[in-house]
Amino acid sequence: MQDCKTARLQNCKTARLHDLHDLHDLHDLHNPMTMYIKTGKPEFDNLIPLIKGFFEKDILDVVIDGKKIRGYRSPDACSIWLRDYSDMIRAFRYFEKDLLSTIIHFADTQSANGRIFDYFTTYPEKLPCEKENWTKYVRVPVEADVEYRFIKTAWIAWQASGNDEFVRKLLPNFEKALAYIMNSWYWDPDKFLVKRPYTIDTWDFAYTAGKHDWLQFQIDDNTFWGYMHGDNSGYFEAFTIMSNWYSFFGDDQNAKDWKLKAERIKESMNNICWNGDFYTHFVKITPVTIREVDEEYQLSLSNPMDINRGVTTSEMARSIIREYKKRKKESGAFAEWFSIHPPFPDGIFGDDKLVAGAYCNGGIMPLAGGELARAAFENGEEKYGIKILNQYYDLISPNGETYLWYFPDGKHSSVETSTSPEALPTDGWGSGAMLYALIEGLAGVQDKIKEFKNIRLTPRWEAAEVKKAEVMIQYPASDAFVKYTYLSSADFIKLEIEGSPEETDLEILLPENRKAFSVNSTGAIVKSTDETKRTDNYFRCSITNMKSHFAITINLTGK
Repeated sequence: MQDCKTARLQNCKTARLHDLHDLHDLHDLHNPMTMYIKTGKPEFDNLIPLIKGFFEKDILDVVIDGKKIRGYRSPDACSIWLRDYSDMIRAFRYFEKDLLSTIIHFADTQSANGRIFDYFTTYPEKLPCEKENWTKYVRVPVEADVEYRFIKTAWIAWQASGNDEFVRKLLPNFEKALAYIMNSWYWDPDKFLVKRPYTIDTWDFAYTAGKHDWLQFQIDDNTFWGYMHGDNSGYFEAFTIMSNWYSFFGDDQNAKDWKLKAERIKESMNNICWNGDFYTHFVKITPVTIREVDEEYQLSLSNPMDINRGVTTSEMARSIIREYKKRKKESGAFAEWFSIHPPFPDGIFGDDKLVAGAYCNGGIMPLAGGELARAAFENGEEKYGIKILNQYYDLISPNGETYLWYFPDGKHSSVETSTSPEALPTDGWGSGAMLYALIEGLAGVQDKIKEFKNIRLTPRWEAAEVKKAEVMIQYPASDAFVKYTYLSSADFIKLEIEGSPEETDLEILLPENRKAFSVNSTGAIVKSTDETKRTDNYFRCSITNMKSHFAITINLTGK
């Protein structure tokens, strides 16, 4: 006889396969113009197909009210969590056509007061042996981050699809979601900051000092309130996105208003949450003392996310990166991708499985590693970013498996060691963050607006000792793409670029002890070059493309 967990997992997989068959005409992961990186180094070339394979196994299609919805499931539950999805979309936008149906469904089910659900599912997914395949929606009250993730997900979907009407239609939903946060118990109007109960970083259960008998998902009279930096960097990014949208659609006043809000929350966050080296895990409003816990010293996973969302200065970013390097040496962990370090004492959040080093209580998460790598590439730590990508490849390539978290000794998570009902070896949350670092950080393809029409191109192959590379990145949702070849020598760097870009801001890492002395271009106009003195070794210029295929050669000389 099957046990409950096995039956539930098979139910989810079988139903998904049926849905995949039904939706075959609508969705196609195997687009003929596929993305790739070719360098001759398997640690880079093989990452894309490995990670894409994980995502193919994480597809979760549902039909609700007669509408087909393409989702990507969490590794630990058979459901579509907006939290995971909002980060995973940074990866699957490059090989998925349907980027709109999930975010539209979250909008369609938005409450009258603006609240957004955390997740939905049509599959049994909770112990003890939930058998009902009803349509279920959940909001976890202790979480304050859902609404900014709603907006970030829509931004990425818009970038890849280019669908202006999608955004125009949902702008009232976005306004309503942010109004909900800024007019509820999550908002501190005096500090202009988001607050939440005492959770571990962005996680969904709160510390109660033993006043609740298991994980506490609710807010009550015993809630310990405080500021968590990751929430506030997330809303900074959401406010910035709103400003960018309004600017794009010609509404200058709303663009200005949201930009001012973004700057204000960033300033407040940096004044209150920054401790001089990194962001304090939880700045308490409600006084509470947990024995053996020094919140000032706890480094939590939203720190590198804060960098990537744009709230830090360059020096703050480098300080956070230095801290992670230091923790690696101090901890003895196989990787420094901590959910939090040091962890909380065993079981104090209400579940005995939450021991030090497990899950969000000090587990090692590829999600944190990918964010850290992305931040490293952008802040003068290119070789460190490459080291993280290489370590991740070495971790996943032998067995073709990746997990949401690992113990510090390298043992992967399991159902037996998790508070969650499942622990699949196809984690898209962490692997997606690693792909995000690979594409935007190392290969350096960043979409500034949408459909790759205006890009920032920052190839950093020199740091990886790659002298020849070919990169192809696409959006199946719009057929937009960027393809470039890279060739480097002691005397020149040549780039040939084709595809959708009309404007390109080029920032290219040069070989050590070399500098640019002239630039030649074919099929494009080099509008400006950056001749200012910098401590880094990048050549920068702005390019207007005259043709869909153009070339630029940067001639080098000794410093």
